[in-house]
Amino acid sequence: MSTENNLDDLRSRIDAVDDRLLELLSERARLAQAVGHAKGAAVVYRPEREAQVLRRLQAANPGPLPQEAVRLLFQEVMSACRALESPLAVAYLGPEGTFSEAAAIKHFGHAVSRLPTDSIDEAFSAVERGEAGYAVVPVENSTEGAVSRTLDLLLATPLKICGEVVLRVRQHLMRRVDQQTGGEGLEGIEVVYSHAQSLAQCHEWLNRHLPHAERVRVTSNGEAARLAAEDPKAAAVAGEVAAERYGLAIVARDIEDEPTNTTRFLVMAREDAGPSGCDKTSLALSTPNRPGSLLELLKPFAEHGVGLTKLESRPARSGAWEYVFYLDIEGHRSDPKVARALAQVEPQATLFKVLGSYPMAV
Repeated sequence: MSTENNLDDLRSRIDAVDDRLLELLSERARLAQAVGHAKGAAVVYRPEREAQVLRRLQAANPGPLPQEAVRLLFQEVMSACRALESPLAVAYLGPEGTFSEAAAIKHFGHAVSRLPTDSIDEAFSAVERGEAGYAVVPVENSTEGAVSRTLDLLLATPLKICGEVVLRVRQHLMRRVDQQTGGEGLEGIEVVYSHAQSLAQCHEWLNRHLPHAERVRVTSNGEAARLAAEDPKAAAVAGEVAAERYGLAIVARDIEDEPTNTTRFLVMAREDAGPSGCDKTSLALSTPNRPGSLLELLKPFAEHGVGLTKLESRPARSGAWEYVFYLDIEGHRSDPKVARALAQVEPQATLFKVLGSYPMAV
């Protein structure tokens, strides 16, 4: 068989597979609609169920597609099927083009209505007011640490954490392409806009390559890209989505100082997530300021075999040298050993708040 005939045969077989895929996707969509009718007015998005589906499919993946490709494909399938039941609105720190938007897309897929907000506070408020069903907010970065405003809002909000997103953050330097001056390299850049955390994550690269450029902190990387699009002497540090949104040229890629730079986001909702079998519970605790009090507070977790994955402290507003401790523990609050540990911790704490139990990031 000639090479051309062999290619024609392979392409015909691919076309046949595509037809079967379309038929199966349509069947899945009809089943999703049936599930929606059966649930009635119940919540459409079930984070624990979607996490279980993605884990099962990744575990069954025979290759050659990598695991992340399987997750991405089926996340979009579930997103499209979910939209047939009821459209979801997701708030995030805007404007368009931020890493928060990228995290929202990674978690929910493209078939949701995305609501950009001017601040993390507004993202929380949009859900509290019912303008959005969910909010995606940054909580910590692997190099720059916790996002303090998010931690503070977790104490005050009635919302619950129902999910988390871990996003590999790739920072790029971008600028407007000017027809007269070019603007394709670093020459002529006098100011660099970005969010404070992104500027910190790229501190050494900026020192080496743009030591004389003014660095201006703005509310988000999307806003930085918008400002850079208006000024040929400006550049922005942001993600690839921002460059696409605002028509900017990326003049330097992957400029973050740490190549494994990662940001963790929380998904906030009005309702709890159920157990998925691989979960995490987040807590806010305070204890009297005396020697050994924190150790005593944490002891029940060790006694009941509950793993502690994170411990973060923030000054409390109740008085000098008083602290709120933010904990992440392994397991869902309904798991028997977790429930027993929490029952022992609560009476010892001066502040005890379960921020949410939710599936670990897939």
